[in-house]
Amino acid sequence: MIHRILQKNTADRPTKGLTAYFWGVRGSFCACGEEFNEFGGNTPCVEIRVGDRLFIIDAGTGFPVFGREASSSVPQNVDLLLSHLHSDHIGGLLLCKHLLTKEGRTFNTYCGNLNGETAEAALNQLYSPPIFPVKMDCIPTKFNHTGFHAGENLVFDDGITVKTVPLKHPGGATGYRFDHEGRSICYLSDLEHSDHWPDQELVTFCQNTDLIIFDGMFCKNDYSGHEGWGHSTWSKGIELCRAANAASLALFHLNPCYDDQRLHEIERTMQKEMPEAFIARERHHVYLEPR
Repeated sequence: MIHRILQKNTADRPTKGLTAYFWGVRGSFCACGEEFNEFGGNTPCVEIRVGDRLFIIDAGTGFPVFGREASSSVPQNVDLLLSHLHSDHIGGLLLCKHLLTKEGRTFNTYCGNLNGETAEAALNQLYSPPIFPVKMDCIPTKFNHTGFHAGENLVFDDGITVKTVPLKHPGGATGYRFDHEGRSICYLSDLEHSDHWPDQELVTFCQNTDLIIFDGMFCKNDYSGHEGWGHSTWSKGIELCRAANAASLALFHLNPCYDDQRLHEIERTMQKEMPEAFIARERHHVYLEPR
């Protein structure tokens, strides 16, 4: 069963099943103001729990919120999976004082869109003067960086395997799939639908998944004029779900110009076509109990 929890995330974490916690759901830049309170204004950060095992996807401005609210459940060794290195996905990395000021903690970054290169050089360039006042090697937390080619499986020391897929986006991006105890979640942020949609590689990647977290930056009418920007629409997400026999869709990477009222309208329209689809909300989570 899929449990969509429409309440604030708590410090309690399940020890079985799969869980996705949304800490930042906006794309490109933050949205601020009372009209954005329900869905949230922070840029991408999603916490994935594979049983009690932690993965973090992206480190936008939702990342320090995650650190503040969930720090008691964060282990010393943390795996951070990066979809790509655009600023809205890494801009919160060194702002997470609740996690980065603790001696002995290690963050392992994984980046798959740089032809096998790691994220180290790019992150060091961003987090250094004159752009940022502190260098990465000045903080207590240690960073280890791993590069891979999107499409390869990531196999971790504890035996967990995370599948990856390349995404159509300027400079490339990586999608991730988590499978555990008969459940699965796919994270597909920052992709542009192809001319012949849905793309067969993505259909295969998402086959029979329980939840697709999907880039829904634009509506169909707004997408016109934004071709090549590397983003998609909720209608294309539903098409992918149907082709892949996916159970549910969480619209993500929300347009920062869409306020709560607009997003409610989109959600109602979307659910007429797919009742199991919904728009991701900051500080909410989805729990998939074991089969």
